Amino acid sequence: MENKEQQPNSNPKLENPPQPQSQNSQNTQPPCQSCPNAGTSACAGCPFRKQCQSGQMAQDPTIPLVKEKLSQVKNIILILSGKGGVGKSTIASQIALTLSQDSNLQIGLMDVDICGPSIPRMLGIENEEVHKSTEGLTPVYKEENLAVMSIGFLLTDKKNAVIWRGPRKNGLIKQFLTEVIWDKLDYLIIDTPPGTSDEHLTLLNYLKEANVKGAIIVTTPQEVSLLDARKEVDFCNKTKTKVLGVVENMSGFICPHCNKSTDIFTANTGGAEVMCKEFNLDLIARIPLEPVILQSTEKGVCFVKEYKDSGTAKEIEKIVEWVKK
Repeated sequence: MENKEQQPNSNPKLENPPQPQSQNSQNTQPPCQSCPNAGTSACAGCPFRKQCQSGQMAQDPTIPLVKEKLSQVKNIILILSGKGGVGKSTIASQIALTLSQDSNLQIGLMDVDICGPSIPRMLGIENEEVHKSTEGLTPVYKEENLAVMSIGFLLTDKKNAVIWRGPRKNGLIKQFLTEVIWDKLDYLIIDTPPGTSDEHLTLLNYLKEANVKGAIIVTTPQEVSLLDARKEVDFCNKTKTKVLGVVENMSGFICPHCNKSTDIFTANTGGAEVMCKEFNLDLIARIPLEPVILQSTEKGVCFVKEYKDSGTAKEIEKIVEWVKK
């Protein structure tokens, strides 16, 4: 990848993090065309309602800037989940690591789960630092062909909570999209926070003219998780984001002694398979609970490379092949 040898000028720790912008600033204008509340009673309290209804809402100047900065990124894949704790970051990190096993591919992994950044730990690079040069922020390289950016690299103390309101989070997302030197990428995997909040709307708005291939939704088999996964599907429909498919994580427990599978999270309502039929979506893979997956994420290694003959590795490979389609 290009520009990896440039000399850093400084270490951009979050001493002067992105500042909230004025509500009158163009950069805070919401994605009205894709807003899930557009045309409903929920938009009544929006500060941009008059401009939106009058047709005077100017395009956010960040949108063409992001298009330019990511012009050499061929495919952008969003990893979404309705509920936290379903293994979204595990799936995102293993997709990126597995893709990077092909030396002909250039991969990027962006962690925009600002309040709970897990990617640096899951890749075994949590003590690495991002450097700033005259050209922008240089991401951390897990492999020669795997560039990673996360707020986890910018925290002066990893135990500190990130207590930010929406505009400040939006500023950091903009920074990751416009100031990071991503170079030429075949795939940029974006690990998002759970739910359907400010970060998701901001991200989709900024990526409006970029090469977004679609989103993969991660869920677990039980109905309490599927309820929120359905909301994520609805969010994608309302924001016109293509759902590439669904991954059912923690789909059975593989005993490390007898290798038998047990359903710990019972799919009382049919699991992700029934939900996919309900929305006419593809169920890409079922990833079981398996202790060696935890070990892989703790060590920051590619599960498919370490356990290539396992059934779980084959399920992860299904996701990667789906991403490449």
